[in-house]
Amino acid sequence: MSKSLAHPRYWLTWAGLALLWLIAKMPFKVQLGFGKLLGHLLYVVAKRRRHITEVNIKCCFPELSAEQQQTLVKNTLIANATGIMETALGWWGSDKLLKPLVEIKGLEHIKAAQEKGKGTLLLGAHFTTLDLIGRFFSYYLDFDITYRQHNNPVMEHFITGLRKKRIKNVIERKQMRRVLKSLKQNRMVWYAGDQDYGPKHAVFAPFFGVTAATISATSRLAAYNQSPVLLASHYRKADNSGYVIEISAPFESIPSGDDVADATLINKEFEIAIRKHPEQYMWVHRRFKTRPDGSKNFYD
Repeated sequence: MSKSLAHPRYWLTWAGLALLWLIAKMPFKVQLGFGKLLGHLLYVVAKRRRHITEVNIKCCFPELSAEQQQTLVKNTLIANATGIMETALGWWGSDKLLKPLVEIKGLEHIKAAQEKGKGTLLLGAHFTTLDLIGRFFSYYLDFDITYRQHNNPVMEHFITGLRKKRIKNVIERKQMRRVLKSLKQNRMVWYAGDQDYGPKHAVFAPFFGVTAATISATSRLAAYNQSPVLLASHYRKADNSGYVIEISAPFESIPSGDDVADATLINKEFEIAIRKHPEQYMWVHRRFKTRPDGSKNFYD
């Protein structure tokens, strides 16, 4: 580890990681309890994130009353805070604890896709259980992932190191040549395609009825080696007894040669998956920050 990571400016980060390690060693129900308490706290003090969540919920669920929207906002912050605890569980939890907690559906779709020998794109979304599910996947599958480099160098060093213990290739999202190489080697690449990274390399397609910048790389990656594209969605069970992972059948029409059509289909599938447990999606991110006409975004 670089000496620079021990600089006093990062001591608070290290202290936070130490606290998460301690929580990850507690009983599962206690960890979820900590997440719920933190979520209630964030609802009160994290005004910026609450505002972003309120805007997203108002845009995407106009059919809900104002009271119902606010309830969903609160439940979203609780689920996202619980996701922090679940991330720690994915990093440090024991196999003995974790393996009985997961139920996975649709593994046969991945097996059939891999038999084509073209590589497989496993399309994911930013559900709150993301890092924990990566740990669960490693029990069943050999796969690579893409990720966005963390702004905090301690977190980057730490998180990437943990992921590399269980995942063969951990690829920064800008290193597309490495992704293409994995697909050529008939590997499966888990790739999240649901966030707004700006207008470059994006098309505009509806997401919950709102025009959203949607990355178009999914179509290009699939076309490169004619790789099947499948969707992975995952949820915490309503009774907090464990987790469910659902793998879809391959999308027959991707790539279609029309990036907007592909993005529209993908966003629709994301929407269907998210609506099953809408509070377990990361609505705390500015999903609609890039507007097609360059106008001011919804959050300012």
